[in-house]
Amino acid sequence: MAYGIIGRKQIVTVIILLVWLAAISFVVFKCLSDTFVSAGERKLPIYSVETDEKQIALTFNCAWGDETTDGILDILVKNNIKCTFFIVGEFAEKYPESVRKIYNAGHEIANHSMHHTDPVTQQFSEIAADIDACNALLKSITGVSEIKLYRAPSGSYDNKTIEAAQSLGMKCIQWDVDSIDWKNPSADTIVSRVCNKSKNGSVVLFHSGKENTLEALGEIIGKLKKDGYEFVTVSELIYWDNYDIDHTGRQVKKQ
Repeated sequence: MAYGIIGRKQIVTVIILLVWLAAISFVVFKCLSDTFVSAGERKLPIYSVETDEKQIALTFNCAWGDETTDGILDILVKNNIKCTFFIVGEFAEKYPESVRKIYNAGHEIANHSMHHTDPVTQQFSEIAADIDACNALLKSITGVSEIKLYRAPSGSYDNKTIEAAQSLGMKCIQWDVDSIDWKNPSADTIVSRVCNKSKNGSVVLFHSGKENTLEALGEIIGKLKKDGYEFVTVSELIYWDNYDIDHTGRQVKKQ
């Protein structure tokens, strides 16, 4: 009799264990499935553009000092080039006159967030509010009617980052050619890095406030001009509708 009771208890224990294992397996499978679905649906910003035109967009992130702003503008005026400046709101608060100079020189004003906070750590509503606050400040300083482009701080993004920008009618922009000037390489290194990697439809990243960038800029422009490239703003370079983005973030026009 005692053996029968023990046997029944063992059977119940085994059944409970099997049910528990089945539940755990389902949860693990569901998590893995969600991970694969999320990875498959991952949204990308625009890194570059597929085009037959020999066009390149030079971009400058303005987040730190403005020591080189006048020098950059002088070089761009001399070469009759218009660029896109992604400006952090805190930079604009500190250097409003520099932001006005950039705009008055005919360059494109774009949004690089209000506080340069990593958007991946923020909620959707926080990202949207941050972008909107920067837009409002840049508009108040320059009088520009619309700001159409956003670049995430440090290039850090996830789906909600892109969706927040899109909810405000803006395109999220990255880059495919990085000068890495924030690490203070030599001017020669910056020239070589940018000129060797640039191609049709490239978006090039520089930062304001970097003396080596200022030193390298004129030579970069000269070399790329000699190679037949035309310099345009990001808004002029990208497609605004009827396009796909491949796995590298390259924008491709639909046929």
